[in-house]
Order: sequence, then C-alpha cells, then structure tokens
Amino acid sequence: MGKCEQCIIKQFNSLKSLTKEELVRISSCKTSKTIKKGEVIFEEGEMLNGVYCVKDGICKLSKLSENGKDQIVKMVVKGQLLGQRSLISDESSNLQATALNDMEVCFIPKSEIIKDLQNNSKFSFDVLKEMAHDLKEADDVIVNMAQKHVRQRLAETLVYIHDTFGNNPDGTLSILLSREDFANIVGTATESAIRVLSQFKKDGLISSVGKQIKIENLAGLKRVE
Repeated sequence: MGKCEQCIIKQFNSLKSLTKEELVRISSCKTSKTIKKGEVIFEEGEMLNGVYCVKDGICKLSKLSENGKDQIVKMVVKGQLLGQRSLISDESSNLQATALNDMEVCFIPKSEIIKDLQNNSKFSFDVLKEMAHDLKEADDVIVNMAQKHVRQRLAETLVYIHDTFGNNPDGTLSILLSREDFANIVGTATESAIRVLSQFKKDGLISSVGKQIKIENLAGLKRVE
C-alpha cells in the first residue's frame, strides 16, 4: 500500500494542504481498494463514513429521478475526492457513485479528515474552494439544461470527454460510455441520444468503431447549435 505523503495524486486535490505529519497519520489508517467497472462505490442515501481519493479510473455521480431514470450529474476523475460534501454536511449522500472503468481508490475515515478540517485552516480553505467550484459547475449544468437543446448538449459532452480524458491509440475516445449514459448526461431519452449521435455521424462529425466513438471534426462539434 502506497504512503499518502509520497503519493503524487494528492497534488491534484485539497490533501496537498496537509502537513507531512498529518499525511503520515492518514496513511496509517486509510484503506486502498480496487473497484471493478460497473461497481457501485456508494449509493444515493448512504451515510458515508469517510472520503475516497481517486488514485486511478473514472466514476459517474448520478441521481435517480422520480420516473426511475438516472441523471448523471458529474464525472469524477483520477486525483479528485469523492464524498467530501456529505462528510462536511453530515447528511446522507445525495448521489450514487458508479465506476465507469476499473478504479483504484483510497478510503480515508471520517474522524481523521474532520480532525484535519478543524486543525488545518489551509486544508479547510482548499476543501471550501473545491466545493465552491462544484457549485459553479452545478449552476452551469442547470443553465445548460434549460437553455440548450439536446444536439448542443451532446456535442459539448463529446468535446468535454475528448478534452478531459483524451483518446485511445486508434483515435477513439478513451472513455466508453453507453448510449444510455450519454442520454443520462444530457437529460434526454436514450432514443433521442441515439438519433442525435446518428445525425452527427451523417454530418461527418463523429464515426464509430464498434461501441467506441471517434471524433472526426472537433471544430465542427464545437460549432453545433
């Protein structure tokens, strides 16, 4: 098991503000786990007893709507923390976290993180900044849902995946999402997402290799209205 104080991942989140002594203490009580693709890390409504630091892999955060449909709210990537909001608010999780590919995560118990939030103001401020950024992103999602139609939202999602996660050696997007996942990200029916993706193919914006998607015209996707 790696040591927190030597882990490069901490540089990408608020854990970078902890002192070496604090990191050594956390390292002695954290647990590392491998999560398989499709596995649920935590359920909506679950009480979280700590935070997860994503060492490798990607997960989706989703919420079940009243009609039983998942709405994907966010994708969390390597280097980010999971569950900090529930921890600080002392409420059950508002979202479900599901692995999109095989993941490596480290679980840090609640008591340890709370101790550091109370004793290290730089760490507390960094956590606050991350949560403020999450709020800003949530605001943008609400506005996008209200003001942009499905074509534009889907094009932006493809561009975001390309820019954030990159491509496989064959040029296909490195993250394999199901058509249902795409629909759940942009807030539409799966049939609508399939229809729009087919239109993007006809327009020469994307192509597909099996279930994988390859962007053929990035500038064109950015211009979709």
